[in-house]
Amino acid sequence: MTYTLAELADLVDGEVVGDPQLSIGTICSLSAPVIDGITFLSDQQYLDQLKTTTAAAVILQRGHLDLCPVSALVTDHPYSAYARIAASLHPVAEVRAGINASAVVDPSALIDASAEIAAGSIVEAGVTIGKNVFVGPRCVIARNAQIAADSRLIASVFIGSGTILGQRVIIQPGAVIGADGFGHANQDGQWLKIPQIGRVVLGNDVEVGANTTIDRGTIGDTVLEDGVKIDNLVQIGHNVKIGRDSAAAACVGIAGSATIGERCTLSGGVGIVGHLSLADDVHITGFSMVTHNIHVAGVYSSGLPARPNRDWNRTVARINRLDKMAKQIKALEHSAKLGD
Repeated sequence: MTYTLAELADLVDGEVVGDPQLSIGTICSLSAPVIDGITFLSDQQYLDQLKTTTAAAVILQRGHLDLCPVSALVTDHPYSAYARIAASLHPVAEVRAGINASAVVDPSALIDASAEIAAGSIVEAGVTIGKNVFVGPRCVIARNAQIAADSRLIASVFIGSGTILGQRVIIQPGAVIGADGFGHANQDGQWLKIPQIGRVVLGNDVEVGANTTIDRGTIGDTVLEDGVKIDNLVQIGHNVKIGRDSAAAACVGIAGSATIGERCTLSGGVGIVGHLSLADDVHITGFSMVTHNIHVAGVYSSGLPARPNRDWNRTVARINRLDKMAKQIKALEHSAKLGD
């Protein structure tokens, strides 16, 4: 689709500086512009690229306007404006209502006439699929699952029995929603499987990345509230609760029965131990391990960044000597007191 710069400004409540009739047909980067592309600046480290860009227009804050050599769309929030403009310029393909001849659909499934069931998908008994839902190729929707309006299962998605998806949910390829949780009881060195009879419940506007797994609850439900965003390759254990508008980046692992508050962010590779709670507005930096409850909002970190191997070896050696050093300091303090 093509818009004028003025139309895009109206879309994001921004201001045009330059040619309002400029035709915009796509998005691009500052460093790799295209003739009808619009880009954005939200990080000052790219100011040099802004100064030399030949994109058709740039979305930016007023404070950077003097450095922009092309037409500009001025807004207080360039990144979110870019997101909305990108969605308008590159809309999701429309759902083509109907059931592909190669799909297998149980007669008891309730599928809205506006939904699309693509080739090779399986829809089991008791499933309910709402308006404008897209079920992509080779998906499996197990019995009694419910998918609300405007949700999209891109391809090869598994939805377990009884799972509930809210409106406008997006599930990327290879995701598994509602498989058994890791529940086993150990008796005399042998593992006994515990039936996982709960569900997974995803709220409205939840997104789940490729090859992510969200386990069903053991007894109660695993719940992701409205607006939660989950990246690729994330593991969410049984009975986890994630509050609205929280986000987890790739390779996060959340063990069973953990509770994550609202508006939290978990950066890549974070590990959350089971049965603990994070307050609202907690932000965990990459590769951190959370082993206790966090009751106060803020940014939390653990681990050490990568360093040259020789420096790292020295650091480890010093860490290994800390206990001995602590004993020596304690002995010196004791001697000093005796001297007094």
